[in-house]
Amino acid sequence: MKKSVIVYAMLLVSIAAASPVFAAVSPLERLLAGNRRFVAGTLAGRGTGGKRRMELAKGRRPFAIVLACSDCRVPPEMIFDQGIGGLFVIRDAGNVADPVVIGSIEYAVEHLHVPLLVVLGHSGCGAVKTTLEARRRPAGNVGSITDKILPAVVEARKSRKKDILNEAVQDNVKNTCSEIVRRSGIIRKLVAEGKFGIVAAEYYTDTGKVEPVVSGPRVPPKK
Repeated sequence: MKKSVIVYAMLLVSIAAASPVFAAVSPLERLLAGNRRFVAGTLAGRGTGGKRRMELAKGRRPFAIVLACSDCRVPPEMIFDQGIGGLFVIRDAGNVADPVVIGSIEYAVEHLHVPLLVVLGHSGCGAVKTTLEARRRPAGNVGSITDKILPAVVEARKSRKKDILNEAVQDNVKNTCSEIVRRSGIIRKLVAEGKFGIVAAEYYTDTGKVEPVVSGPRVPPKK
């Protein structure tokens, strides 16, 4: 993927993050506050009982979309300490974006009016590692996943960073954000208008922390 496309997408994300959508207690801050509770082991423990189920049977209004990896160590509702009904979750190996994923995001935006998307990669991602170590395109449909991740691996190798796997994980998250903006006119318009935000982030499986992914060198989270 061209660097100019990535820069364009991340610029739109920055514009959206500064918009009125993120005023007061923003969706992003709600997620990060939940992650702080998760890390501290002080989970709120709400939103999973019968009363909540009855409320949701009448309708739902999730406040954020999370596109995450299917890895069993990365359950978004737990990582962000949210009960049922709070998040619109989409998961696939490598948190990549294909037409079904992008269509799902568009549905959440248009029909449920969700104002924020978090594309969540994670440390030690198996899908990224498989792409990094592959000598040829994997057989079967797994190849469709590695095809999406391969541009991030190529960029990570060029960087010559010591932790090439994590560099590829972060490049892959940024590429996914870029592809979503590039391939969806609906999302691109709302982001440009400051009505929808996209945040690239990484979950660290050892600390439990979620950290934003930004352009430039990686800054490891404090343990």
